[in-house]
Amino acid sequence: MLWGIGIFGWDFVILLPALALAIFAQYKVSSTYNRYATVRTASGTSAQQAARRILDSDGVTGVSFERIPGKLKDHYDPRGKVLRLCEPDSQSIADVGVAAHEAGHAIQHAKAYRPLMLRSAVVPVANVGSSLAIPLFIMGFVLRFQPLVTIGILAFAAALLFTLITLPVEFNASRRAVAALRSSGSMNEEEIGAVKEVLSAAALTYVAAAAMAALQLVMLLMAANRRR
Repeated sequence: MLWGIGIFGWDFVILLPALALAIFAQYKVSSTYNRYATVRTASGTSAQQAARRILDSDGVTGVSFERIPGKLKDHYDPRGKVLRLCEPDSQSIADVGVAAHEAGHAIQHAKAYRPLMLRSAVVPVANVGSSLAIPLFIMGFVLRFQPLVTIGILAFAAALLFTLITLPVEFNASRRAVAALRSSGSMNEEEIGAVKEVLSAAALTYVAAAAMAALQLVMLLMAANRRR
């Protein structure tokens, strides 16, 4: 931490709001999910059934389902067109809502939703940026080699771009999920309200990640400016 203070001074404090938001977001998503994980849907629809119904209603074919271990690790894999669910047989409002959200991602993929396509294109650059940005920046800072500092900043900016593109992708998937659950009759309005709570809490984690990345970039720029 001493080397960090040497490079960044006390700029770390600007991260505190984003850190607080991230902690709150994790608490919110966990508590909201747990609240509705024990509430069964009135229709008795399971998570996988709801997701399949949503895909069928949009004419999306070729998507398979897999069970994965863990909690809140549900996701759609566009490479294999696989929708992976932690609790596919669960009839809880929370799990049905999460599955519907992931089905929303599958629909985005099938319809070539532009923000999703852009995010997929940025993934390789973002992965490199997130892993090499800070080491390159610090190396350039210590060696007093400005090109490395600049490359580190640009690499981190690419990672930030990924987190920003993720926001509309996630929000759109949730909107698709809510609309589909309502139109399919899988849930009544009270249950849909609960699903909105679950998905809104989950979305907050992405907002927190974007805020943290943005403030980290500001911190890098402040340190680089002092060096000049």
